[in-house]
Amino acid sequence: DAFLAMLEKDAKERAEQRKRNEQLANALKEKGNDAFRRGDFSRAIQRYTEGLERLRDKQELYTNRAQAYMKIQEYEKAIGDCEWALKCNEKCIKAYFLMGKAHLALKHYTESRQCYEKMLQMDPQKESLFKDCVNEVNLEEKRVKDEERAMKEIQSGNVAALSIKELLQRLGTPGQDILFYTGGIRILAEVMKDCTEQTLFRTNKGFSILGDNEAVGGAFCAEVKSPAEVELCVSLLLLWQAVCAGNEENQRVLVTQPGVSAHLPELLSSGILEIQRETLALISLYSENESGRKLLLRHQDLTRWLQILMAFVKCRDARAGSAMNILSDLIGEERFKAQCRVLLSTGVLPLFTHLLGCARLVNQAALARAIGIMGSLCADPGIRGRMAESRECWQGCLKLLDEGFDGSTPSCQECVFAVLGLMMNLLLESNGIIQDFAVDVSGRCLALLSHQDGRIVTRAIGVLSRVLPASSSAVEEVVKAGVVKKMIKFLKVGGQLTASYGTKTLGICTKSNRQAQEDLVKADKGFAVLLRLLESEEELVVGNAAFCLSQCLEVPGAGTSLLNSNVVLLLLRLAGGDAARTSVQGNAAIALGKLCVAEPRHVHQLRKLNGLAILNSSMKYVHSS
Repeated sequence: DAFLAMLEKDAKERAEQRKRNEQLANALKEKGNDAFRRGDFSRAIQRYTEGLERLRDKQELYTNRAQAYMKIQEYEKAIGDCEWALKCNEKCIKAYFLMGKAHLALKHYTESRQCYEKMLQMDPQKESLFKDCVNEVNLEEKRVKDEERAMKEIQSGNVAALSIKELLQRLGTPGQDILFYTGGIRILAEVMKDCTEQTLFRTNKGFSILGDNEAVGGAFCAEVKSPAEVELCVSLLLLWQAVCAGNEENQRVLVTQPGVSAHLPELLSSGILEIQRETLALISLYSENESGRKLLLRHQDLTRWLQILMAFVKCRDARAGSAMNILSDLIGEERFKAQCRVLLSTGVLPLFTHLLGCARLVNQAALARAIGIMGSLCADPGIRGRMAESRECWQGCLKLLDEGFDGSTPSCQECVFAVLGLMMNLLLESNGIIQDFAVDVSGRCLALLSHQDGRIVTRAIGVLSRVLPASSSAVEEVVKAGVVKKMIKFLKVGGQLTASYGTKTLGICTKSNRQAQEDLVKADKGFAVLLRLLESEEELVVGNAAFCLSQCLEVPGAGTSLLNSNVVLLLLRLAGGDAARTSVQGNAAIALGKLCVAEPRHVHQLRKLNGLAILNSSMKYVHSS
């Protein structure tokens, strides 16, 4: 007993000592973190080391110290600390991440990739980080090999390699005429044939020309440029295209140059055709691939880019298409969408609504793409909400449809098609502005139902299906204009999308409008169209068709017209079925109950099919409706 008591006392004392050590180690870790944040990495290492003397198995102290070692380029020590961290916690993702970075710095490319693979194995959700890390390894390995190959070309006396070095040296000569520099830059661009020349340009400080050469830098950054300065600027842009084409390392170096990143928006807004054209071509090298887009997002302030690039819709030449290509590339990036929010209300929307209002005077092919881009932005709820609350945006959309474009050219049709898509996205919102415009919007869509382009007709029906719930006045107007008859006509021949939009539109109209109910009974003889839609594979269509039928059974004689049909069998199957949408069972049950109330002779068919139990269960839907 005495021995056990002694063991228990010893264990208790050890636990208390560990607790005291842990408190001290945590305090030292915080002091180390403070030093790290201040950039005092030696002091941070000292504090983490003192913490480890108190508690040898504290994983955070090892990974934090590894991070500090990396800051002072002690990569081997960093790797050692990561290995100790993994002994403390074998699932420490941070240890593998830091160890991968340290191996990369030491040019241990295989080991670096292995660390990142381990990180991904432990947490598959880190796939995006894994891709970025492995891409960084691949780029660094390629950069080193490219530079070794370029150095061999210089050492072997390769004429082309030596000429690049000589040209760059001559361009560094101060005090020359601006035409001298322009000519040299043009020659350099012409000799950029492959990766070796591109690498030699980089390793011989070709990208520093803006900062090192006062004349070149001044001409490039001048707000008002002389013809000679314009020529030099264009030459420089052509050179950068040549050295960056297919070369990710050169793209990275260029976009991190302060003079370049700060002036790209100004070049795009310069109003000088040649400069704008070549700036767009340069940016396209980045936007057309994932790594290039990430470079732009990381090193560029893109808050003004949507507005700047959209302004090119006014251009009748190829600049408009180039600008829209760049926007189409960037629009899928979440960081770009976030930056677009900043100037949406004050900059982008006023320009966009102006473009909608003068559609005949701009590049219509580019305008259609710009409208589509704004529609894609509506996937962001914040952007969609602000656009849907803009009266000017709705007015612009209506004006485009008004001036619309008679469909005389493909570009006109694309603009109409695009603006209908934008309106459909905006109608995912619900607000007073939409209610105010509902009558006008539904009227324009009704007019478009006679358009020759089937895609436009389908989208017009889609807009109707979303805008009509916002306004009973809009429902009344379209019913008076014969929308029910038109919907039945399209439902007879239309595809699945038309069926989805069309049945929803009919459901909205028949829900509260007696004329719509009567129009449907007249237009759809014996409910042939609705009965066919009840057998659709699309549950949304089936549910809406059943709802329309239930509403129309209130019209005298409607139930009698179905006596020789298979409607009871169809509704029984649906009411007792297992559709994922409960509205299918509910609407079918309501229709079944109303059918038997409207025409009692259907009860006989119901008995034959042993469906009275389903009918009884459906009565709760009938009473609630």
